[in-house]
Amino acid sequence: MSTKRNPIGWIEIPVTDLSRAARFYETVFQFDVQKMQFGDVLMGWLPSHTEASGASGALVQFDKAYKPSAEYGPVVYFSSEDVNAELSRVEEAGGTVLQQKTQISEDIGYMALITDTEGNRIAIHSRG
Repeated sequence: MSTKRNPIGWIEIPVTDLSRAARFYETVFQFDVQKMQFGDVLMGWLPSHTEASGASGALVQFDKAYKPSAEYGPVVYFSSEDVNAELSRVEEAGGTVLQQKTQISEDIGYMALITDTEGNRIAIHSRG
């Protein structure tokens, strides 16, 4: 693997109601989710900027293979300028704050844990 590339290339977040989940992510993170149908799979594409660092992904509604979880599986970290900005919109958007802004270390910055409207545990990270 190239040392100039982050190891995560794509993320898929399971959802049970794509419209509801898209509203949550659009409200909290202030970006648009583009919905597309692929056979039985309904996807909501998160913004992707190929020239930028980090990974993008999609919200995925497909009952046969995707199940939201607040307790198990990977935790997706969304980048932020200041964790508190997104935290201020979580509950209004239908989510729950599990852990307020917490310093990881001076070098790494801060994080917070939330659940989205589908029951997924996700995190927010900022340097300040």
